[in-house]
Amino acid sequence: MHTLEQVLRNRHLVTAGPEEAVLEVLRRMTEARVGAIVVLAGDRLVGIFSERDLMTRVVVPGIDPATTKVEAVMTRQVVTADLRDTRDASLRKMQSLGCRHLPVLADGRVLAMLSMRDLLRDEIQEQSEEIQHLRAYVYQTPPVNS
Repeated sequence: MHTLEQVLRNRHLVTAGPEEAVLEVLRRMTEARVGAIVVLAGDRLVGIFSERDLMTRVVVPGIDPATTKVEAVMTRQVVTADLRDTRDASLRKMQSLGCRHLPVLADGRVLAMLSMRDLLRDEIQEQSEEIQHLRAYVYQTPPVNS
């Protein structure tokens, strides 16, 4: 079973500042093709802004995203994961909280944003590798390296 360090290798962290306009943050999220972004004041995690925040706190109330600061509509009670956590522990945490994104911390510093998709992709890859090894064992052929 992989740790989050293995799941998140080669990931780039996309961030926003609390004073930024929601519209600018949304543009950054769209360019990076992410559904949530961490909000940092310096190096300190102060919130998370997600597509769900956009819908419930901006679109439905009819707030102007061009003039609204992200700090006014972000989620402040952020649940995080530790870089040493396992994939399964993180998945259970997401399921129990009903969220799809977790900022990943190491020594109190945000390193990455973990998504449910990241976890599922890693699990599928691990299962595919296991199937290849089982087939190689059953048919006594060396596994194909992918």
